[in-house]
Amino acid sequence: MVPSKKQLLTQFRTSGILQAARRVFGEKGYERATIDDIARAAGVAKGTVYLYYRSKRDVYWESLRQGILDLSDDTVRRMNGAGTLEEKVRAFVTSKLEYFDAHKDFFRIYQPEFRKALVQHTAFQKQLDGAYLEQVRLLELAIRQAVRKGAIRSVPSRAVAFAVFDITWGLITQRLRGWSESSIAEDVSFAVDLLWKGMTER
Repeated sequence: MVPSKKQLLTQFRTSGILQAARRVFGEKGYERATIDDIARAAGVAKGTVYLYYRSKRDVYWESLRQGILDLSDDTVRRMNGAGTLEEKVRAFVTSKLEYFDAHKDFFRIYQPEFRKALVQHTAFQKQLDGAYLEQVRLLELAIRQAVRKGAIRSVPSRAVAFAVFDITWGLITQRLRGWSESSIAEDVSFAVDLLWKGMTER
């Protein structure tokens, strides 16, 4: 179904508002940021923001949710475009590191707010869990196929899929906190080499 002009306008405006909100929250933090700041950054009137969102908290949750789901979509697209297991793991790690590096300011406040989301927002949690588990499923499937082909040793595919997430998140945390002086390419190579050795060495 082709979206109407009204729907397209809504998508355009909300996308601009959410992009601006991520910048503002990243620069000022949640407490200091205001709807006025977000409206100015988005180039719209304050009332326009309130047309789509009831409060600053609603803008925040939606900007967080949409950012994470955009990342998930990009990760799935890159993994589906990769051939071998090694290429899929590389695509997974690269997509995450590139995205968080590009949105570094916003995601510095992601971790504490994300924990609150898991406690306070059941629907939010379910949606993010679904995106997370879809990526786990893709990794798990690729690992199983590689085992069947003899490309890697027999490993517990689901556990390894979650390990890919954990190692990737560790690198993201280091980068967000300024603990890593490595380039994205160097961190990706480190993660892929570590994971690949774990799956191939007997």
